[in-house]
Amino acid sequence: MNAIRHTLILAALAATALAACGQSGTQTAVVPLEISHGTSCALDGMLLADYPGPKAQVHYAGQAEPDFFCDTVEMFNIYLSPEQVRAVQGLFVQDMGRADWDVPRDHWIDAKTAYYVHGSKRRGSMGPTIASFAQEHDAVKFAAEYGGKVYRFADITPDMVVLDGGALHDSNM
Repeated sequence: MNAIRHTLILAALAATALAACGQSGTQTAVVPLEISHGTSCALDGMLLADYPGPKAQVHYAGQAEPDFFCDTVEMFNIYLSPEQVRAVQGLFVQDMGRADWDVPRDHWIDAKTAYYVHGSKRRGSMGPTIASFAQEHDAVKFAAEYGGKVYRFADITPDMVVLDGGALHDSNM
């Protein structure tokens, strides 16, 4: 009986080892890419560098380059859409506590750890936007100055990111 038990344990260990053979012990980390003057929005083709406010990027499994968005509202709208079935490997937004609102560059942060201000009077590329911040105190300070309420990633809902009115607020069109 003891020999059978020993054999079963060895067989289970061997099966586990074989199952792990094709898997790498280290997974490649997804890192945000910087926008250039020619980087365009995946939704509407707008050039990101031409517009103010926070930008976003989504890295999908099996896709070499991320989809860029000229506004965080667009990123949330796509991500929270029930039709969105592609595997997301990374979501990044800009830290507006460090980036220049009018010409945002660099300062990418993990979208899922960010703090967001919804309902402020600051405008992004498509009008009303959701400002993103790495630090809660920056989000609170922004909300005190420009209005709005501070949210975490999981608290943003589809009804907060409807894309049906951006053109009404776009003074650049």
